[in-house]
Amino acid sequence: MTSERLYTKPTSVQEALQTAREYKNDFAFIAGGTDALVNKYQGNVDYNCMIDITGLHELKQVSVSGNDLSIGALVRLDDLGKFGMITDRFPALVQAAGEVASPMLRKSATLGGNVLCENRCSYYNQSEFWREAVGYCLKCEGDICIATGGKKACFSKFVSDTAPVLIAANARLEVHDTDGVRIIPLEAIYTGDGIKPRNLSPTSLVTRIVLPLTTEYQIIFRKLRPREAVDFTSLTTAVSLDKAGLVRIVVGGVDPKPVVIDGKKGEDKDALVKKALSKCRVVDNDYYSRNYRRDMMQLFLKESLDQMW
Repeated sequence: MTSERLYTKPTSVQEALQTAREYKNDFAFIAGGTDALVNKYQGNVDYNCMIDITGLHELKQVSVSGNDLSIGALVRLDDLGKFGMITDRFPALVQAAGEVASPMLRKSATLGGNVLCENRCSYYNQSEFWREAVGYCLKCEGDICIATGGKKACFSKFVSDTAPVLIAANARLEVHDTDGVRIIPLEAIYTGDGIKPRNLSPTSLVTRIVLPLTTEYQIIFRKLRPREAVDFTSLTTAVSLDKAGLVRIVVGGVDPKPVVIDGKKGEDKDALVKKALSKCRVVDNDYYSRNYRRDMMQLFLKESLDQMW
């Protein structure tokens, strides 16, 4: 590895992985850059190498293979609605993508980038000057979680809007790494640790999001945020029901990882909602208070389940 600043634009996945191996923990994959570059300019991350993967055209394709719908990680959020297979089978995914950030940002931001969006906290996602003035937190090498006062755990919140819908539809990821290719459930990559929210290796490159076509889903998506555009989520819920009567509740914005509850149609709805509430580790690190977000989560989930029942 060298301390020289480097920008590179590989033309193949293998070339991208080779550069990642060379720079190890001192690089970032860049696609839309709507999250990674902001974090860099705020001083939340620093790296000497930027690997621009927008030249990997195979990651911009949407295709059907057997019983799976494959969406390239570099498909832009604004383009998801242009593919009939997505709009017909997974309209909630198009809805969720359409509520990320603003129209201008969605023309650059990618589905893979949103799935891997860095955890956020109102005490962390600030300028370097602000963070120095208020005191560094656990996520930026401080010794305390400012939101809770604790010294052991970071509760920065999981803020992807598309991931809850994808998890509700049992999505998987195709991940390339230096030791080969693997397919893993999307929900399995999230750790629940606010400091290291994903258990992917530093050189992992997510190439595709894979959705099953063997099951039809009804998915209801809801989102809470201060403004209709730009703001990251304060609460995201996705509730799915398949033809076999299986129910899946996925909640984002209220825990360091997506909270997933499985059930069956006909179960006590209040019990399902209570179970979801009990698993969410909500803290005051958002524009809205902890209690308000819990109240809205209960409302969103009850309304979604009522609509499905």
